[in-house]
Amino acid sequence: MRLQAYWKNCQLDLRLFLFLLVMMAVYRLLFMAKYAGAMSADAGWADILLANFTGLRLSLKSAGGFALLSFVLVTLPGLVFTRFNGARLRWGIGALGSFILTVLFLARFPYYEEFRMTYGLQVFQGWHDDRAAVLGMMIHEYHLLPGLLVALLLAAIWSWGLKKLLALPLITVSGGQRPKTAALVSLLVTAAFILVCRFGGGVSYATGVNWENAAVTGDDFLNECILDDVQAMYRAINQEKRMRAGDIFGVDKERAGTLTAAQLDQDLTRKAAGASIAKPRHIFIVLGETWAQWPLLDKYADLHCADGLKSLVAADNSYYTSHFMPNGDFTSVAITGMITGLPEVNVRVNYQPRSFKEIYPTALAQPFHELGYKVDFWYGGTPNWDNIGRLALAQGFDAFYGYPDYKAEKTNTWGTNDRNLFQALANHLTEEEPTVHLIMTTSNHPPYNVDLAAEGFDVDAVEAKVRELIPDESDPHNLAVELGHYYYMDKVVTEFVRQTEAEYPDSLFVITGDHAVRSNPGAHPTMFEFQSVPLVIHGAGVRKDMLPAEAVGGHIGIMPTLVEMIAPQGFVYKSLVPPLGQWPAAFNRDFYVTDKAMGQVGTDKIEGLAETETVDSAAEQDKLLPFLQQVRTWGWWLIMHADKEEK
Repeated sequence: MRLQAYWKNCQLDLRLFLFLLVMMAVYRLLFMAKYAGAMSADAGWADILLANFTGLRLSLKSAGGFALLSFVLVTLPGLVFTRFNGARLRWGIGALGSFILTVLFLARFPYYEEFRMTYGLQVFQGWHDDRAAVLGMMIHEYHLLPGLLVALLLAAIWSWGLKKLLALPLITVSGGQRPKTAALVSLLVTAAFILVCRFGGGVSYATGVNWENAAVTGDDFLNECILDDVQAMYRAINQEKRMRAGDIFGVDKERAGTLTAAQLDQDLTRKAAGASIAKPRHIFIVLGETWAQWPLLDKYADLHCADGLKSLVAADNSYYTSHFMPNGDFTSVAITGMITGLPEVNVRVNYQPRSFKEIYPTALAQPFHELGYKVDFWYGGTPNWDNIGRLALAQGFDAFYGYPDYKAEKTNTWGTNDRNLFQALANHLTEEEPTVHLIMTTSNHPPYNVDLAAEGFDVDAVEAKVRELIPDESDPHNLAVELGHYYYMDKVVTEFVRQTEAEYPDSLFVITGDHAVRSNPGAHPTMFEFQSVPLVIHGAGVRKDMLPAEAVGGHIGIMPTLVEMIAPQGFVYKSLVPPLGQWPAAFNRDFYVTDKAMGQVGTDKIEGLAETETVDSAAEQDKLLPFLQQVRTWGWWLIMHADKEEK
């Protein structure tokens, strides 16, 4: 009797398992169909079939997880309590699973539009972000409430189907003359089934599929589709754990274990060669929200959303390089890198106790204080966003100004608009006090609510140009709106530069982007379009030949570059990296750029910066790897090991 009840319950668990497995397969196919244009031209039916087959194997884990709940909560208790009826509980597990999978599936669409991938580390970046602002953005920009209603409706339909499936007749199986043998065989079959599901269609990590080895096709989009939403979230959780542990490619922890503070201090100490320009009265370092490089490229010139920055680049007193990389994919990584002078090493610097005990020797404020400057941070949001205000002050900034501090009107979820930010900064300036200002804009970010028509931007005209210039763009109108906010940021920053240099001619301006990821030109952006940001240095005494043409660099190279420009000969400062012009390669967590190519860190994937030029992946990685390993190991030691050294 117990054995027959067990078999019946196992059949029902198997139906639940197959039901959820099919649901994930259907959602995978629908997502592929929606973004079919994101597949590369080289991807064929064999790749599509391989992606779906591999995805089906990987989804054995996800469906098995829900079925295991039913097995533990319903089937096993049924062995002990013969009158136990867990039919409603099993159906409830399936209904809950249907709702969770449907919510994740629907949310995947806007997530993919933003990041060109399924769920990853950005999920937890949002969790560490201003949660009220993120929630407001999800409600207003991504239609959270209607989306939940749609998810409820779809889940209700799926749950109705599951109920019908579970109600179908069961196969009656007898234990025969040897019930003990039958019971043993049943348990062994159950254990084997669980094992195969656990390892994604194999019996070990070597023979199965998991999120780390699931990229079996040559197409990035199809490889992302292989991960169902449960596995993609599992990837995000694992990436978050690795971030907490400081695990990242290139950190030599054996070398870090033998490194001492005295050795590192010697390695980081640099002496300025001598000023190349007169000491500026004011220095402005602008981190533009999502100030990607691609709108500056010639092939997108007709979009006219970067004309302001282009006009600054064209000026005689400007230097520009396009071979420039952000510190990471998130705003906070860019800001923390600028404040501390540290690269991304999968550790949230803005939440480390070490960051609030003492100033990192590489911090931005330190050398500028010694050169006689007051150092301030200006932000269109609130000081408590992601601990940034507290971090800046702990790392030597004299003041941090969020929009409540300069009493600006709140115009969006995150704070005030860029015009209010720069107007407050302009009102703050004086002739007497030399200042350095690190400025983070906010307007070029969802929810996109700037009155673009009032700013002179014709969304319809730009949408038509998007359709012409970027034919594989899936949502030309949305991209046009995003470009309108890029245009607004570009316009406001350029106006500020023009007005400020008219009033304070001895000013210096540095303009770059916090990251590029979020706004992409179509379904197939190049690595360069996906990742690179511009760097413009403009102001009194600046020459186009003051640095090598198209010098390679990144965010943490801005401070040493400025110090070398204005400091007297022999001035001592600390930096993990040399000034621009001396970098063999620039990198962030996942990508790198050299003078010839852009590639993916830790892989052989590479693209030449000149479309017709063939590049040698091994040669370019030879430029990158020693530099990356040195900088990441030093940076990791400063964050994770310095406290131990002091103790």
